[in-house]
Amino acid sequence: MTPILKWQGKVYLFLIFFISLITFVVGDGFSIPSLKDWVFVYFLVAAVLLLSYFSVHLPPKDNSFSMDSAIYLAVMFLYGISLALKVLLISILVEFLYKRKMAWWKHLFNLSMYSLMIAGAFYSFLYFGGQIGEIKTDYLFPYMVSLLVYFLINISLIFMFFVFLERVYKGAFNFGVLFEAMVSYCVTLILSLVLAILLDKERYFGLFLFTVLVIILSVVFRKFIVLYELVSNRANKDHLTGLYNHGFFKEALKEQFSDCKLLKQPLTLAFLDLDDFKKYNDRNGHLQGDRLLTFFGKLLQKAVGGTNFTVARYGGEEFAILMPNTTKEDAYAFLNRLRKEVNDTYFEGVEHIPYRCLSFSCGIAEMEKDMHESDELIHRADQALYYAKAQGKNNVQLYDKHNMCLDEIKFKQDLEALEQQVKFFLSKDVYTYRHSKRVFKYALEFGSRLDELTDHERQTLILGALIHDIGKIEVPRDILNKRGKLEKHEWEIIKKHVTWGREIVAAEKRFDDLLPLVELHHERYDGKGYPYGLKGEEIPKLARILCIIDSFDAMTTERPYQPTKTFEEALEEIERCAGTQFDPVYAAKFIAFVREHYLPLAEMQQLN
Repeated sequence: MTPILKWQGKVYLFLIFFISLITFVVGDGFSIPSLKDWVFVYFLVAAVLLLSYFSVHLPPKDNSFSMDSAIYLAVMFLYGISLALKVLLISILVEFLYKRKMAWWKHLFNLSMYSLMIAGAFYSFLYFGGQIGEIKTDYLFPYMVSLLVYFLINISLIFMFFVFLERVYKGAFNFGVLFEAMVSYCVTLILSLVLAILLDKERYFGLFLFTVLVIILSVVFRKFIVLYELVSNRANKDHLTGLYNHGFFKEALKEQFSDCKLLKQPLTLAFLDLDDFKKYNDRNGHLQGDRLLTFFGKLLQKAVGGTNFTVARYGGEEFAILMPNTTKEDAYAFLNRLRKEVNDTYFEGVEHIPYRCLSFSCGIAEMEKDMHESDELIHRADQALYYAKAQGKNNVQLYDKHNMCLDEIKFKQDLEALEQQVKFFLSKDVYTYRHSKRVFKYALEFGSRLDELTDHERQTLILGALIHDIGKIEVPRDILNKRGKLEKHEWEIIKKHVTWGREIVAAEKRFDDLLPLVELHHERYDGKGYPYGLKGEEIPKLARILCIIDSFDAMTTERPYQPTKTFEEALEEIERCAGTQFDPVYAAKFIAFVREHYLPLAEMQQLN
């Protein structure tokens, strides 16, 4: 895309053009040469155009430089500024004719810049004792000074050009970039002296020989670049998926971390883990497992197409996406949309793993001001990933230090014991397992914000939320997984899960406090619930709270190929049913809690 030249840029352009006109007048650049000299000028112009096209490319980042400057300098050292300016003018005019798509002011800028560079190099060469017409080792210092002036004028004019375009780019003051440019100019000076010697001995043949030599070098170095990139890709790419490998990703992360921290730009890292990949491998074989990894890698590569994201295979079935200039909220929206697309993308054999669809768990972390090393970002994204897997897989989680410290809960042993019971659902009904984990998470966070609850009540609510549907382990699989409307007798079986759950939990005396939550979380505030039809405050307080949380998650539960209520729609339903199905006091508090802590992310999820 061609930059738009603003009025400041136009003033700058015409200023240096005016100065370059003076250079042409003073340097006799507009004089008409003899017929014999015209032939030589045409040969020089042809050489300039050829060398401009066959630029020399160098690794590691495919840096390139053109040898046209070598011709201008050689002609200047040997024949003076007048001939060098004539060659420049005709070369620019020919370029203008065959490069019609290039903006006119770019041609004008190139003409002005090169004329000033040639003039600066010429007069500095003379000032420091150089003489036109012969190449001598005595003039080594003037040669070096003229080259330095040539280089400094070039850098200064280009930098000011970007300033007036308001496009001062990262790396403008980078010493490494300037050093590489200086090396290129040193090579140009050496080759210009070589060309001058050749021109002095054999004018036309010397020019021909030099041009052919540079063209051959250009072709050879381009072949070398292709080979270099091939070897580099083999070293940096994962052979199976074609994505970047672990080593390259770590280096890219360090570089992006340093750049974004310096420029105060957001940087987000996401880790993705294919759910139940081991089970898929065990059932379908390792070859098919490799095909799945390759397939998933292509999905990721396609998803990041058109962005500046870097995607890599981090190891095994774990992948990483580095997202510069991206906030964690935008990353969440992008990855949750991708997660749903992956759920709806079929791959042979996924119907035999728990979710019966392709899925991944994802953890996201954003770089913060207090971070000093990229490894801190990796650690947080890794924690968020483990938290996502702990929530039942197939979900995206943002790093939150409060949610990442579940092991600090005093009742860890009880929690682990109940967790083992809930895991029985993984082999029978993965959606009940995920539902239990989400209700547990809501209870943990909502309960911590209810000041009227004692510590013991909070612990009871959290544990009860985790185990509340344990009775469904007794419900036949075909009823649990039925997609259509349940028959009356099937619904009666479903309703029995609360009493079956009570019997399971009652088997261990230490969980007696959880019995009301397991048995009564389907009672309604208006008395129309089950199993006993309790009404109002006849229902234990914690069971009333759990009823709201359970219903909210049931309304917003997402299954592949099936629409769900948005968070806002679910909250409107809870508000509508406050006083009938739900305790009105806790319904209002829960609505406020979700709107404050979940709705912004939920809206992004639903929009994407």
